[in-house]
Amino acid sequence: MEELHVISLGAGVQSTTMLLMAAHGEIEPKPKYAIFADTGWEPKRVYEHLEWLAEEAGRYGIEVIRVSNGNIRDDMHRAVEEGTRFASLPFFLPFFLGNGEIHNPRNEGKAWRQCTAEYKLVPVQREIRRLAGYKGTPRKKIATVWIGISWDEMMRAKPSKVKWLENRHPLLEKNMDRFNCMRWLQNKSYPIPPKSSCIGCPFHDNVMWLDMKRNYPEEWEEAVEFDRAVRHLPRFKKKPYLHRSCKPLDEVNLGEDQGELDLFINECEGYCGV
Repeated sequence: MEELHVISLGAGVQSTTMLLMAAHGEIEPKPKYAIFADTGWEPKRVYEHLEWLAEEAGRYGIEVIRVSNGNIRDDMHRAVEEGTRFASLPFFLPFFLGNGEIHNPRNEGKAWRQCTAEYKLVPVQREIRRLAGYKGTPRKKIATVWIGISWDEMMRAKPSKVKWLENRHPLLEKNMDRFNCMRWLQNKSYPIPPKSSCIGCPFHDNVMWLDMKRNYPEEWEEAVEFDRAVRHLPRFKKKPYLHRSCKPLDEVNLGEDQGELDLFINECEGYCGV
């Protein structure tokens, strides 16, 4: 039986480049499938890009499959209103000094991140089992998963946590960073994909939040409302926030230099932000 190769498609710059390079025969063997795990709360422009990409990939015999394990925004609101179970995002949790000032050194106070596993890993792995003809958990390797981690984020590359899947990182094999990916797309006259991440992801930096506020006001209002709602979640002893300053999102001075690093590096599975 031919080995199953599957692309984990985030629909961002790196995974889009990886898919299209495979389509053009620049990475082999060409996978038959690319799986996009939909959290239900990506920006509209990401879904528009995904539709275009599915059509383009289909021209080369690669099927883009969209799977889901629920809507992350709706599930969180349901947890607030009904006390149901929820998969935690990496919310910021404040530390208070004696004078009442909020102190969060180096962003160390973060909630446990469960969202990637629940909304990305689980549905992708479930679909791979289906494609390989397995209903239960396989006892041996059944597929190789291509993950779009580029050279500038190589610290995110990790082996698979399940023995029946093998992770492959083709962009690392090609020594390609994000800039190389964008240059490849431009040389092929392909559009540059938008950043792929949930609208209310705590990993956004000030540049992304400010861009959302200025250019995508509906998304900004959704994020502000979501940020207010999460303060009413059960489980947390300290009130969670979407912004690393531990302030309500609509009260943050987004022009301030927060000494920010790219927190998507902390998403080490490589299923988000690529």
